[in-house]
Amino acid sequence: MGNVIIIIILVIIILAAAQRAFRHAKGQGGCCTGGGTAKPKKKKLQGPVLYRKVMTIEGMHCDNCKNAVENRLNALEGVSAKVNWRKKTALVDLDRPVDDEILKKAVDGMDYKVTSIAERRNG
Repeated sequence: MGNVIIIIILVIIILAAAQRAFRHAKGQGGCCTGGGTAKPKKKKLQGPVLYRKVMTIEGMHCDNCKNAVENRLNALEGVSAKVNWRKKTALVDLDRPVDDEILKKAVDGMDYKVTSIAERRNG
């Protein structure tokens, strides 16, 4: 009887782990940011968009990663970002010059890795 109970418990644990793995693979897991599902805050720039930068970011695995990176970038003055974790990119609109190192440090400080930043001037 004891063996049956142990087998049932193991099956339940395996099914729960498989469900979490499936949700994580679909980008719905609570992995990298402690399980939070904080939505990114929408940010409107004070002035017109003068620059647009495209950041390539490694290490994002789910919507929680996306939201965390987007919130961190949007917290910077003069920056409005939209992140796509599947494409590993952040589209960053700027209403003033912002040094690439500031953007890079904001993201790299979260255990993600910025691999490139490309700039296009609007106009």
